[in-house]
Amino acid sequence: MAGFEILIPLAPFVMVIAIVVVPAWLKSRERREMQATLRTAIEKGQPLPPEIIDAMTKNVKVAPTSLSDIRTGIIWVAVAAGVGVLAFMAGFEDVDAFHPILGVAAIPGIIGLAYIALSFFNPNKAKQP
Repeated sequence: MAGFEILIPLAPFVMVIAIVVVPAWLKSRERREMQATLRTAIEKGQPLPPEIIDAMTKNVKVAPTSLSDIRTGIIWVAVAAGVGVLAFMAGFEDVDAFHPILGVAAIPGIIGLAYIALSFFNPNKAKQP
């Protein structure tokens, strides 16, 4: 197994490439092929079906609303609560583990509270159905 030890430190970088870069590249390639197909159809004078226009516009990013901010904040606070419960349970096994894990739980908790606070100041109010 000589020579394979170098793969262990490279694994996190390979994972980042596999998780982030490859899907982004595939999506870009798909979008480029769709544009080429649409360009060819327009050049030949064919009308565009409404389904294609809907498919092209559904990936448009919209500004976050106050409702989406509060939902995101609640999810982050729930993650913090889950890590807090983990800290509580780990405290039974090792008393010294409680406070460090609780400190880690504070990070998503503060992020969640920030999202909830932002929901009150967000000018984009959610439309009522």
